[in-house]
Amino acid sequence: MSMTQTTAPATDSPSPAPPAPERDGRTSERPPVVRLLARPDVGVFLGAVAVYVFFLISAPPVREASAMANILYQSSTIGIMALPVALLMIGGEFDLSAGVAVITSALTAAMLSYQLTMNVWVGVIAALVVSLGIGFLNGWLVVKTGLPSFLITLGSFLILQGVNLAVTKLVTGNVATDDISNMDGFTQAKALFASSFDIGGVQVKITIFWWLFFAAIATWVLLRTKYGNWIFAVGGNKDSARAVGVPVNFTKISLFMLVGFGAWFIGMHQLFSFNTVQSGEGVGQELIYISAAVIGGCLLTGGAGSAIGPVFGAFMFGMVQQGIVYAGWNPDWFKA
Repeated sequence: MSMTQTTAPATDSPSPAPPAPERDGRTSERPPVVRLLARPDVGVFLGAVAVYVFFLISAPPVREASAMANILYQSSTIGIMALPVALLMIGGEFDLSAGVAVITSALTAAMLSYQLTMNVWVGVIAALVVSLGIGFLNGWLVVKTGLPSFLITLGSFLILQGVNLAVTKLVTGNVATDDISNMDGFTQAKALFASSFDIGGVQVKITIFWWLFFAAIATWVLLRTKYGNWIFAVGGNKDSARAVGVPVNFTKISLFMLVGFGAWFIGMHQLFSFNTVQSGEGVGQELIYISAAVIGGCLLTGGAGSAIGPVFGAFMFGMVQQGIVYAGWNPDWFKA
């Protein structure tokens, strides 16, 4: 009798699941909140809110509308210049002459108008030409010599500082210009550059509106125009930008001229606000403009930044500058 061995039919065992693909942290999707907070302009906005809340608590006068109007005014005088400085930094360059260039513009307009007994608008237009010329010269020297803009504009800073004082003393016999408030065209120029509006019983300076207008224009240029793409491209890598057809030299020179335009505008504001200009002013202001841009998220290496960030950066400076006064503290602590 033979025995037959039977075996159970073989069953296929399930194949092991493939290992999960490794996720690269550089390309993984981050939560929206994390992506939002990673934006430099959002960070400076939160910082500006924190500074505002701090002074809102420690300085009760800040809660008044008139105090906020003064804070915004101080911020606007910084912010109008911080905008072109920020665009220049996104383009990969610096301008250390921006502070004294403001005074050069105001001195040009004041002395040409008064000493030549001309309508103040002649001085205003001449000052615009001078300011754009200074910006053009800075940019042209940077692109033609290949020297760092830090060195080029450091030279401009020293030259303008000396010229401002020496020429003013030579022409007026003093360190300040003469009062031009009685000259033809002064009222119209003051209305454009230094007037105030009554809004709800509060005097609001026109520079606040100019500041917000320029910020909107700068934002549109950066995000919606070919020129904005050129700025980011030359700031990121000028050689690669040139290889794809970006006019690098034109972009850099025009950015320096934009800084010149900003210096002209703030110079005219100072002139028509105080009717006269002190030739030794402006030194140190360039660092505040650059700081507002850096705080606003503009990289020192170029190629990144926005126009909105410097708005909040300038607001932080204006808030601290006036908040210290309203809190009754020693204003010498402002820059610290």
